Amino acid sequence: MSQISEEVKQQIAKRRTFAIISHPDAGKTTLTEKFLLYGGAINQAGSVKGKATARHAVSDWMEIEKERGISVTSSVLQFHYEGYCINILDTPGHQDFSEDTYRTLMAADSAVMVIDASKGVEAQTRKLFKVCTMRHIPIFTFINKMDREAMDTFELLDDIEQELGIATCPINWPIGSGKEFRGVYDRAEKQVEIFSGTQKGTTQGEVKKVSINDPEISWLITDSQKLQLEEEIELQDGAGAAFDQELVSQGKLSPVFFGSALTNFGVETFLTHFLKMTTPPLPRMSDAGLIDPMTEPDFSAFVFKIQANMNKAHRDRIAFMRICSGEFEAGMDVWHMQGQKKVRLSQPQQLMASERKMIDKAYGGDIIGVFDPGIFSIGDTLTTSSDRFAYEGIPTFAPEHFARVRQVDTMKRKQFVKGINQIAQEGAIQIFQEFHTGMEEIIVGVVGVLQFDVLKYRLENEYNVEIRMDSLPYEYIRWIESSRTEVEKITGTSDMKKVKDLKGRPLLLFVNEWSIRMTEERNEGLVLSEFGR
Repeated sequence: MSQISEEVKQQIAKRRTFAIISHPDAGKTTLTEKFLLYGGAINQAGSVKGKATARHAVSDWMEIEKERGISVTSSVLQFHYEGYCINILDTPGHQDFSEDTYRTLMAADSAVMVIDASKGVEAQTRKLFKVCTMRHIPIFTFINKMDREAMDTFELLDDIEQELGIATCPINWPIGSGKEFRGVYDRAEKQVEIFSGTQKGTTQGEVKKVSINDPEISWLITDSQKLQLEEEIELQDGAGAAFDQELVSQGKLSPVFFGSALTNFGVETFLTHFLKMTTPPLPRMSDAGLIDPMTEPDFSAFVFKIQANMNKAHRDRIAFMRICSGEFEAGMDVWHMQGQKKVRLSQPQQLMASERKMIDKAYGGDIIGVFDPGIFSIGDTLTTSSDRFAYEGIPTFAPEHFARVRQVDTMKRKQFVKGINQIAQEGAIQIFQEFHTGMEEIIVGVVGVLQFDVLKYRLENEYNVEIRMDSLPYEYIRWIESSRTEVEKITGTSDMKKVKDLKGRPLLLFVNEWSIRMTEERNEGLVLSEFGR
């Protein structure tokens, strides 16, 4: 058995790979930009709303995103900061986000949850949080927009605990909010951190740290603010949960930080604490047991996202993979478990939004994109290990919106089928057919309604195909798990529809939730599941 080299071990130990999750407009893209600013990856951050500076966020690249000012696809950004190599998976926060978001969380080791200080926990955050808890990954909370009027601090913490069912431990505490926002108080250091000179958040600015007992404090915050701070801290010390690294690592306690990404208040403080509290890349479960990046010398990775036509000039397909162990070298040959053959990983690249850079090496924890000639699927495992093993697959999440899709010009059937299939392989949409019909009319299922717009837009722009869409009333989908069930003989309710997916697996669509239970009761031995394996 070959040993893992010290150099590879050191490289992996420096890696931190996390996803940023939030509800739309909580300021996630702005926070991502500020991390890059501190990491020296960009020199000036342009506000995403960009009235003063008409620049798009560094991490948004698709035309639709630029038009609407939202992140539709998940992008991956890498930067270095104080000896760490950081991979950020930026997930769409829009209410119409897609399955892509769920999958991206599968590739992260921890999550940063951004919450709007004036709104608390919102619907989208709940959904994403569910996926994090399913994987027991550590969750760090950044309460953003303290430069605007905010909810009461205790109410915000209570909201997180009630809504998400996770204990919280504030690492720092805000002093005022809105126009009265002065900075944050570091509970462990017993120091007040005051920020200045960030020039509307385009530069890093100065941070001044003053002990709470220093007479100079009266110049920086008002007496009433100091009194309120002392009372709140005393209350929190008495009643709140103490910091416990073990519980944080298990995803049971979320460290909370306050700040304003727009003005850079508290962003660097958050980044330095966060990096100390997160772990290097974690072991992953495979069919051969846990694969630990600190002991496994061979290269292994799994595909969590496929994106076609990222560059209009090159009609290309990129497979994004999370490296789980070992060292990656450009042009290396690896074993593709699902295809049962050797493949060469060519044109490896890391993305900085629309700018790509070719890379020679990458290590466990890194995210890379490789050219996909059309052989990879989401969840595939690649490895150089002679003990062939496959990582656990990524579940297919149940779509919540359905539409019947047909092409306007029947002469373009070939482009239509190709486009629909490619977009489905990326996992942005799921395609279903009725039994006994061809591809001229299909049913498309999506997790978020915006995916319908994206589908229409991409078919027109990338495949030159116009489509017509009629929305369907179905809201629930169930895969048929029981192998002995004959689909033809299933007796259901009047609002049920029998369809099959691209792999030919039978599924049932329902309008009402109660129909699911009724159908199960009417058909002995029928087992239905919410996730496709």
